[in-house]
Amino acid sequence: MTHTKEELDEILAFGTSLARKAGDKIQAAFLQNKNIQTKSCNTDLVTETDQQVEAMIIQDIKQCYPKHKFIGEESVADGLKCELTDEPTWIVDPVDGTTNFVHRFPYVAVCLGFCVNKERTLGIVYNAVSGQMYTAIKGHGAFCNGKPLKVSSETGK
Repeated sequence: MTHTKEELDEILAFGTSLARKAGDKIQAAFLQNKNIQTKSCNTDLVTETDQQVEAMIIQDIKQCYPKHKFIGEESVADGLKCELTDEPTWIVDPVDGTTNFVHRFPYVAVCLGFCVNKERTLGIVYNAVSGQMYTAIKGHGAFCNGKPLKVSSETGK
């Protein structure tokens, strides 16, 4: 299964809208006290916001794209099987930088990836605190807030 550029643009628009919606929840909780739990060790943290944002993202994906699969960081941590197939699959990290989030350090992002045939096809990273939205579609460039990103021309060490 492959997607046209127009289909990927539509999926990217959906994903950026979803990232902004998730970012609103993160911003609302950013300065609040948090209920913190640990996952695999004392430094692997999860908050209610992580779980609520992931549930909202997955619900919205299922509603708009019922045939798409998903792999969510918190779902997998709770025991859901992590399986990447050839089916269109969203990879979700609802609050990337949970430790930063807990300590109110503004480097926190919603990260969404989209794979088809086990290949990374597009990605979205949204830092709601700074308002930076990074997006990319494989083979079509990467952008920050709609402006093209360019590779550095530096060649020295």
